[in-house]
Amino acid sequence: MTLSPVLELNDGHRMPQLGFGTYSIHDPGIFDAAIDVGYRLLDTAKRYENEESVGQGITASSVPREELFVTTKVPGDDQGYDSTIASLEGSLERLGLDYVDLYLIHWPLPRLDRYVDTWKAMIELREQGLTRSIGVSNFQSEHLDRIIAETGVTPAVNQIELHPYFPQSQQREIDARLGIVTQSWSPLGRGSDLLENPTITEIAAKHDVDAGQVVLRWHVQIGAAPIPKSATPERFAGNLAIFSFELDNEDLQRISALDRDGRIGGDPATHEEF
Repeated sequence: MTLSPVLELNDGHRMPQLGFGTYSIHDPGIFDAAIDVGYRLLDTAKRYENEESVGQGITASSVPREELFVTTKVPGDDQGYDSTIASLEGSLERLGLDYVDLYLIHWPLPRLDRYVDTWKAMIELREQGLTRSIGVSNFQSEHLDRIIAETGVTPAVNQIELHPYFPQSQQREIDARLGIVTQSWSPLGRGSDLLENPTITEIAAKHDVDAGQVVLRWHVQIGAAPIPKSATPERFAGNLAIFSFELDNEDLQRISALDRDGRIGGDPATHEEF
């Protein structure tokens, strides 16, 4: 069985570099199967409406809870101090867990201007032991600067849209400078032609792997932590197999040249979802 390498977080905890994205998946058997193959990080969110199913998959698994890394997120309509506390308590009840390993603010929602109070609540939740680590998702430089300045606490993780068509080099540099691990959502460029791009397919043929493995390996080699989503058990082992080969400098340069500076998802400066 192949297991992902782990990354050291700035709070002393460790997180698998490759995780399992659960968005739009509701079958507990998929999560149990992913754990069985070797995934140890499961990424969910209240907004995905599948925390119960993720928890059922964890319960069904033979892998001890302490060997798993579970992430969930506070949605926009639960932002604010008291509502964030209540939101995680609800997530834990649905997951059937005593704690999560990582709790994230799903989007900054700057128009609401509640993310600082939300962050203060998350610090309290960490102190209570209801989450081991705290972080953010879709935060940009100004959002990070503000929560750090107002609380003195730096997020452990910033989960952002990241793939070869949108490599976010500037945000990755900012995260690295602050000691924040950059985690990649939509790492395979959901809905785009990324996996059919000739550059990717040529590199895949060169290494005798598939296009998805090339892209995930790129994430790992630039220091990001991808969380690909798949409901196909046949893909699970293939994703974990990315640690059996390495891209060379020419490969990395060719992939870097694919940058289109275009998002698939919303712009964190204006995007709102609740």
